[in-house]
Amino acid sequence: MTEMNKKQLKAERRAQKQREEWERLHRASTPWERFRNTMIMSFKILYRNKKAFIGFLILVIFLLMATIGPEVIKLDLTIDYEGRYQGISLKHPLGTDYSGIDIFAQVVHGSRDVLTVAIIAAIMTIIIGFILGAAAGFIGGWVDMALSFIAKIILTLPQTPVFMILAVRLDINNMFIFAAILSVFNWAGLAMQIRAQILSLKERDFMLCDKMMGMGNGYIIFKEILPNITSYLAINFVMTMYNAILMSVGLMLLGIVSYKSTNWGAMINMAKAANGGLVATKGYLNIFAPVAVMGIFQMACIFFSSGLEEIINPRLRET
Repeated sequence: MTEMNKKQLKAERRAQKQREEWERLHRASTPWERFRNTMIMSFKILYRNKKAFIGFLILVIFLLMATIGPEVIKLDLTIDYEGRYQGISLKHPLGTDYSGIDIFAQVVHGSRDVLTVAIIAAIMTIIIGFILGAAAGFIGGWVDMALSFIAKIILTLPQTPVFMILAVRLDINNMFIFAAILSVFNWAGLAMQIRAQILSLKERDFMLCDKMMGMGNGYIIFKEILPNITSYLAINFVMTMYNAILMSVGLMLLGIVSYKSTNWGAMINMAKAANGGLVATKGYLNIFAPVAVMGIFQMACIFFSSGLEEIINPRLRET
């Protein structure tokens, strides 16, 4: 048997096994069994995609760091000038900053607010983007023209100057307000993409059949359109969350929003302002740590999104 035939036989066996697993999933009698089987199958698909699995594990670590990390790792903000700029050690895994405060503890405690704002902003963005994009694409007419016009205006606005104006007018010290402001600048692009997806789906045969059968708009949107763009929304949720982290950290770095010492942007800002933060090599960990954390989170989001679409979209599953 040639190498080509061996690979083909292996692929056929894997496809047959996967078909049997999905048939067993659909034969589940109770909602709990269907949910359990779905989770098992999703995990198997994710595990086969090694890159996506690594991204998933990293995101789980970030989630644990934001939820239980601050309860486990205590942060002592007492200034200790004798312990400034200490190197990596068991006591200080990422060293200490210009005030002798543990950098690793600051990163852990700052992750809760940063990730909370990012998740809330991503949820708001997905909801607003889907509703407005679906309305523009499905209803059409003057609704499409008005929403598209507003979205294009928002896409052309310079974000940083607008945020600076809002920071003067608003007291941005509430994470929900902060997340809402971040979502204002993210929904427009998503809405235009959802609109384009729906305009394409409207011409499909199954959509024409639904209209001929007299199906209501609610049925068409939530039973026909939404399942076809769920994978797209899921990937956009992950990437919107990452973009929200970059924006929130960047605004904190510029000092536009209310200061919080453990925010990753505030850590970079204070390290830059402190003596030796950028000039002396002894202060490199103070800046490198939050930047590296954001880079790892970006890598995890990109890796995980590659497997997330395969889980949700059956047509992309390995056969």
